[in-house]
Amino acid sequence: MTTVAPDSDMRRHELADFLRSRRERITPEQVGLVRGRRRRTPGLRREEVAQLAAVGVTWYTWLEQARGIQVSPQVLDALARALLLDRSERSHLFALAGSTDPAPLTPCPSVTPALRAMLDQMDPIPAAVQNSRYDILAYNMTYGRLLCDLDRVAPEDRNCMWLAFTDPDWRDAVVELPETNRLMAAKFRGSMAEHLAEPAWKSLLARLEAASPEFREIWARHEVVGQGGKSKYIRNRHVGLLHLEHTNLWLGPAAGPRLVAYVPMDAETRERLEHLRSLTPALA
Repeated sequence: MTTVAPDSDMRRHELADFLRSRRERITPEQVGLVRGRRRRTPGLRREEVAQLAAVGVTWYTWLEQARGIQVSPQVLDALARALLLDRSERSHLFALAGSTDPAPLTPCPSVTPALRAMLDQMDPIPAAVQNSRYDILAYNMTYGRLLCDLDRVAPEDRNCMWLAFTDPDWRDAVVELPETNRLMAAKFRGSMAEHLAEPAWKSLLARLEAASPEFREIWARHEVVGQGGKSKYIRNRHVGLLHLEHTNLWLGPAAGPRLVAYVPMDAETRERLEHLRSLTPALA
């Protein structure tokens, strides 16, 4: 009689083999360690990986022995950094561990080259791809100058919630800022219900609470609102007042990424968007 190992056992052994192979390919010099004369182990020793990742040696040894232990996203993140994993390897590590990568800059599989080309072709209609945490994953040129100069914002700060509560240019551009931020926070709370334990969500929430008294006051209300389109006014610093319809095109499940577009509501707004698009190369 032939028995098939449970999927969890197969994943643990595959994870153990993967970690071992990544450990053995790294030289001590690559991570700032001294090789020493008596080194026989190819690559790094287990205790060196544990030290670099700030985890226990015994715990890491058990991980390479495919024992049934739990691995948190934070530890996987530390191991990925210690083992100098590239993006593909990092994604593979989290997949083997059955965990969600907490890194906000992890590439979204929905942002394909074809989708990026479509964003560009939508100009001068401002358009971007966002996830449910409001991270801005991709955007076209007009969107990049609509509320602030996104190209000059650090990638880790390209998040609508963060910009709406902390960035002066973004806040100046939103005509009905208090109501807009109230609704955005309520939508964020509704989305977060499915991600309460995820480090990236908790990290963003902690940053917002530390940086913005306005956010703390709104968040304490516990308001919840579902996603949806809305007509709004934006005062662009280069072309003036814009009347736009905010629309969402979901690229997967409702909790996943979406294409966000700001469609002009009148001819004057369309003309001003076209002017903004023509100005963009000079503003870069």
